[in-house]
Amino acid sequence: MTLFGILGFTTPWLLLGLLALPILWVILRAVPPAPVRRMFPGVVLLMGLKDDEQVSDRTPWWLLLLRMLAVAAIIIGLSGPILNPDEETAADGDAPLLVLFDGSWASAQNWRAKILALDGLLAEAGRNDRPVATLNLASPEAATFQGAQTLRNRLSGLAPQPWEPDTARVETALASLPEGDFDTFWFSDGLARDSRSDVLNALEARGRVTVFESPAPVYALEPARFEDGEVALTLHRLRAGAEAEVGIVAEGQDPSGNPAVLARLPMTFEDGATTAEGALSLPAELRARVERFEVEASSSAGAVTLPDDSLRRREVALIAGSENREGLELLSPLHYLNRALEPTADLIDGGLLDVLPANPDVIVLADVATVSEAEKEALLEWVEGGGMLLRFAGPRLAASEVSRATEDALMPVRLRAGGRTVGGAMSWGEPKTLAPFDAESPFFGLELPEDVTVTAQVMAQPDPTLASRVIAQLTDGTPLVTRKREGQGQVVLFHVTANAEWSTLPLSGLFVQMLERLAVSSMPAEPEASELEGTTWQPVRVLDAFGGLGEAGNLPGVSGETLIEDPLGPDLRPGLYQGDERSLSRNVTPRDAELTPAAWPDRITVEGLDRAEETPLAGYLLALATLLLVADILASLALSGRLMAARAAAVVLAAMTLAVPQARAQESSEPQGETAFAIDVTAELTLGHILTGDEEIDRVAQAGLRGLSDTLFYRTSVEPGDPVGVNLEEDELAFFPMLYWPVTPDQATPSPAAYAKLNEYLRSGGMILFDTRDADIASFGASSPNGRKLQELAQPLDVPPLEPVPEDHVLTRTFYLLQDFPGRYASRDVWVEAAPPDAEQIEGMPFRNLNDNVTPVVIGGNDWASAWAVDQSGQPLRPIGSGFSGERQREIAYRFGVNLVMHVLTGNYKSDQVHVPALLDRLGQ
Repeated sequence: MTLFGILGFTTPWLLLGLLALPILWVILRAVPPAPVRRMFPGVVLLMGLKDDEQVSDRTPWWLLLLRMLAVAAIIIGLSGPILNPDEETAADGDAPLLVLFDGSWASAQNWRAKILALDGLLAEAGRNDRPVATLNLASPEAATFQGAQTLRNRLSGLAPQPWEPDTARVETALASLPEGDFDTFWFSDGLARDSRSDVLNALEARGRVTVFESPAPVYALEPARFEDGEVALTLHRLRAGAEAEVGIVAEGQDPSGNPAVLARLPMTFEDGATTAEGALSLPAELRARVERFEVEASSSAGAVTLPDDSLRRREVALIAGSENREGLELLSPLHYLNRALEPTADLIDGGLLDVLPANPDVIVLADVATVSEAEKEALLEWVEGGGMLLRFAGPRLAASEVSRATEDALMPVRLRAGGRTVGGAMSWGEPKTLAPFDAESPFFGLELPEDVTVTAQVMAQPDPTLASRVIAQLTDGTPLVTRKREGQGQVVLFHVTANAEWSTLPLSGLFVQMLERLAVSSMPAEPEASELEGTTWQPVRVLDAFGGLGEAGNLPGVSGETLIEDPLGPDLRPGLYQGDERSLSRNVTPRDAELTPAAWPDRITVEGLDRAEETPLAGYLLALATLLLVADILASLALSGRLMAARAAAVVLAAMTLAVPQARAQESSEPQGETAFAIDVTAELTLGHILTGDEEIDRVAQAGLRGLSDTLFYRTSVEPGDPVGVNLEEDELAFFPMLYWPVTPDQATPSPAAYAKLNEYLRSGGMILFDTRDADIASFGASSPNGRKLQELAQPLDVPPLEPVPEDHVLTRTFYLLQDFPGRYASRDVWVEAAPPDAEQIEGMPFRNLNDNVTPVVIGGNDWASAWAVDQSGQPLRPIGSGFSGERQREIAYRFGVNLVMHVLTGNYKSDQVHVPALLDRLGQ
């Protein structure tokens, strides 16, 4: 190839044809001799006539120039011109060429530039008939020389690896070098290694070595650390330079499960510094969704770090059987758990089916006795997948039938009915203390405080497996904490309450230590290799050299020692590894890493990757010659008068006057579907009734709640909206403070999903008024069709122990002072949540301090909806009794409804001591 600056020619001798252009100009410029002029009288008759065909007496200069340019373009095009030919390789001769790659993760950042540069080298090698071979130090294979064009077709298959070439791989690469002499183009990743000198000496012994290295920055991001409540990050760059700011992004999934950038952290390298540090403050819920930290706009595995369990604190979901609505924290089942877990764990609130998709590490059920079938199936699947279910006893669990006859899958042992209390039927005489923990217990070695005592507990049923499941007991051998394995997870039961009602354990530091030993609140520390000896870790997701995260597929597991100590390679790829109880990440960049740039001897030529791409120009010039020749033909026709000029007709479109105005679809601002339902029922306080499928019953229930809403509007500060019929399968229940449920023998049993919503509604403070409407023929619990249906409907619900409404219940005084609760019927049998067994009347007070929370259920059969029901004009829909006594009964029914709603809205407001004087005055005491 002959070079003329940035232009080269493969067949330069064809350029001699340009010397013929002047001769061609002279030939085309020649004109024939001028004709002899003779005067002819008849010519006068032709004066004024025009000849359509004209012939020029000579060729115009511009047409000659056009033809010269066309011929020149043909000559130059056939000579094979190339723009930006590679001068270096053109001067290298015809020796074989070895292309050597470091092929590490540091090469991935500018891998495309390397491939483009290599493509240009191979094109030049092909023109010089030089055989070429490639060798990757990170994954060495035998190097074989082959045609340059063959290798160019395989460039897309070349890729770096997410590790560095270690000593063993370098020795393998040196052993696979081709025989004979060859020149080498070494594409370096820029990192210093001890093995470089050995490789360089071996290559220089075979021929000339040229190094290609990009000056672009190389970044390495250390594994994230959790320090002082923040995520600490350390970033390195390969070469010192001027002050620069680099962005770090935290990537994960948004609440909808779509990939998203969750946070950004700018990190600044000071002038001349190679390390930058920063901290990212993320909420616990957001931090749990982070899947990777990455240098922004980078494409290298070294610029990516994957978090594992060592970054995040354990997520613990707390769920109680009842909710404290009055701010009495010390009586809340979750108060002491919150205090114990807040410093060391991330707490999650919500319903059971709401928290399960978040996959918390631990779910705590504080005195939750019954769960729906849907909740049970989902919870059991979560436990078997590796979750820990931590349960605490309480009055609800003691009064329920859970795990009595047969062991419940979500309980570690079978339980006896009732429990043991100081002074109870199974009296201990005095509170019991804890026995020392056995060597097999996870609590072994913890010091027992002398002031920890137990006054009540649920009792475990003797069983052959009981001894193996007890991990803590009292001094008399009574189990205090039991545990069993379920799949890959476990179920643990504290046989006492989570608050100080049954024991002083939650008041002691031992409680926190026991939770830590159960791995409820502790954050896993980074393990040593010796701690993982004998364990096997399965790769879940692995990184490629460009930082892409993919599935591990069929990659084999690795031992714990290998995971911690061995260098990365084909058998130990960077990524996320899963063990029995936790996950660990192995990142490309270790902690306290250092990046050192490679130093090449002065004798080695080092070039960059920004090489001008060779561009063949022959096709463009021949195409230009063709266009010039076409232009010549058109110009010749125009000069001879044989070319018809095309006329362009200007068309004025009538669309300006006839255009139809665009119709714009007005976007409906009206909410649709679930959104409209939510807006309607939350705009004002709304009472709801469960749809039974019986049109008459549902009509009366709607009319009854309408009458109660009108009474509340006129007599209280509560201004309800129109009542709503509620479909348990489709509608959200959380919008309603109270639901009225008329029971009919033929109504359908709700689905497991509906029961899950009902249980969550009851646990979050909602109230359901069950009305069997059969008080005229039966009392609560009697064997009437409606009563039997009620028992069937309520069985899957998490209902606390019940008792008839006592005379000093807060329902008797929330707004009106009442002792009876009639509806269409006047039975006294109305049932509410039972008072605690230790509730006592305070001296001088007319009532006990009962029902600290809102009772989740009220059960009766007085057909209250019929007593409340009114038509559209506000007149009573159904008669009650006769005469004055009947209307008086209707009035008391309205007052009961008002008290019920006020109880839902205010809780134990009327039990506060500040109201005692006024209540005593009203009671005449």
